[in-house]
Amino acid sequence: MSTDLSTIAGVRIPDSTMAQSATELVRDAETELLYHHSRRVFFFGALTGERQGISYDAELLYIGAMFHDMGLMDAHASPDERFEVDGANAARDFLQSYGLAERDIDDVWDSIALHTTPGIPKHKRSTVALVAAGVEMDVLGIGFDEFTSKQRNEICACHPRGLKFKQGILSSFCMGTIRKPETTFGNIKADVLSKMDPTYKRKDFADAVLNSRWTT
Repeated sequence: MSTDLSTIAGVRIPDSTMAQSATELVRDAETELLYHHSRRVFFFGALTGERQGISYDAELLYIGAMFHDMGLMDAHASPDERFEVDGANAARDFLQSYGLAERDIDDVWDSIALHTTPGIPKHKRSTVALVAAGVEMDVLGIGFDEFTSKQRNEICACHPRGLKFKQGILSSFCMGTIRKPETTFGNIKADVLSKMDPTYKRKDFADAVLNSRWTT
């Protein structure tokens, strides 16, 4: 394993003032589990881009990865928006304070808002596609064998998953949505609450159509 912690698994961590500020903000705001998860998302996303020959802005990818779960934290959670939107809004406010171009801000916003929407991010610009790829690798193991064991081990040595990451990340998703279950309609967090909250009742799309105010 490299001893240069500015570069992990061959990927250099952005070190601009903005990136450093994002690191401090996220580390202070999030749990250790989510902080390390977010960092791994950046590395897995960056390595995916390099392997697939996708040109990407490392700083935008880093911000998207670091903020993608901020909406799970009470300080950044709204009462009625999906946690992905809350995280995207927090990132947008952060980036606007640094005067970034609107297109770059939009890409980071989309990367966070869409990171739990399978099938769409890969068709968007690189920041969006690679944040989702990093999340899918770290949470679901999608593309696991496309990374070398050396890459996986070096990333996890610096940012450990811990013995109970799978249970921990599901608990984080649950706690971030349990007070606003209506935001799970039509998305994968319904699966989380169905498994972890015995009081949760999943809203069915077909029933919503059939029981709408329309008569036909």
